Amino acid sequence: MVRHGTDNSLTHSTLHAAPIQKAISNSPLPLIEIKLLNTQLSPKREVWLLLTLAGVQFTHILDFMIMMPLGPEFIRMFAISDASFGLLVSAYTLAAGASGLLAATYLDKYDRKKLLLVLYSLFGLATLACGLASSYQTLITARVLAGAFGGVLAALTHTIVGDVIPFARRGRAMGVVMTSFSVSTVAGVPLGLYLAANFSWHMPFFAIAAMVALLVMGAYLTLPALGDHLHKNPDRSAFGAIMQVLADPHHRMAFLFSALLMFAGFTVIPFITIYLQTNVGWPAQRIPLVYLCGGVVTLFTARLIGRLTDRLGKVLVFRWMATLVILPMMATTLMAGLPVWAVLLVSVSFFACMSGRMIPGMAILTATANPQLRGTFMALNSAVQSAAMGSAAFVGGQIISRDANNLVQHYWVAALLGSVVSLMAVGVAGKLKLHGAQH
Repeated sequence: MVRHGTDNSLTHSTLHAAPIQKAISNSPLPLIEIKLLNTQLSPKREVWLLLTLAGVQFTHILDFMIMMPLGPEFIRMFAISDASFGLLVSAYTLAAGASGLLAATYLDKYDRKKLLLVLYSLFGLATLACGLASSYQTLITARVLAGAFGGVLAALTHTIVGDVIPFARRGRAMGVVMTSFSVSTVAGVPLGLYLAANFSWHMPFFAIAAMVALLVMGAYLTLPALGDHLHKNPDRSAFGAIMQVLADPHHRMAFLFSALLMFAGFTVIPFITIYLQTNVGWPAQRIPLVYLCGGVVTLFTARLIGRLTDRLGKVLVFRWMATLVILPMMATTLMAGLPVWAVLLVSVSFFACMSGRMIPGMAILTATANPQLRGTFMALNSAVQSAAMGSAAFVGGQIISRDANNLVQHYWVAALLGSVVSLMAVGVAGKLKLHGAQH
């Protein structure tokens, strides 16, 4: 007999078919491995899905973020310049961009759950390789591999949210998933820096790889099969899907919006720790305080902004946040001589506004995609975003310089460039077509 009532996401039409009944009766995990043809989940199953995706996001965001506060250590240990460190950051994002282009050829061809498990496992192995690296050359190679798999994970998690969560609740769902950024800053980065300070810089990567291993098992047990998209346009070729995405002028406008969204912040973000230690004069032991305070605040603001995004409108809230972020972005590059409380106030405001604009921004992007092409669109979007972040980090590294006292110069110019780009994103946001918005 088929078991009913333990999961509302399993429809009667799916369960009463005899072949599936037989498969269920022979399966040790019948309620986990059944392939859902209807992705409408019960509230409990939806919560588990969002928490699992948040965990995946947490690890690959932390893997990227931990590089930036470790910048001074890498510069000292490998005897490299600020520009070379910018390249180390860019290696991850540029590799993610390239893999996003490749992912566009297969992201809509496989069950989302199976694809997530494979790519996430490979990401964990690449992160382990980062921890085992012994030179600048081997580290940058490992970062390329980590970026190649991590960038696709971002596209895949956002695609799953777009597939499963209705438009009306997508802002809140994005708020839940985006709290991974807050948790990575409030707990992940400070803990990673503690491990680096008390053991070695290798330890944070070992810890992330261990978390990935645990989350892979959790995702296998908690995520439903996500193959509903396979029953739509099953004969469409990968190249044909890419051409369909690129042929749509609304999609091209969305890619421009996405590039501006990411470029705006990453002219500044990779160099915050370097600036705090050189120009502001903070010791390395105090740096985790910035991430701790910023993460605590964004844990609350992310949920609030997610609700406001659904209540007031995605585009309106994005415009507010993308404009508001300019003030703390500029202030972040002009903190020399400020007391500790003022530096924390600026940094917390910057963290809250940066994550706050990403919530409506990503809700806008998932709604811009044609639902039947969402996987291909989000893969291409991942490539666009990664290329934009990598380019911004590279440009920021070229803009800043050091004076005779080894102080960072022209950092404010990088922030000014980011501010202009943020305003450009505000202008483009109003021109996008959002699928499902009329409902």
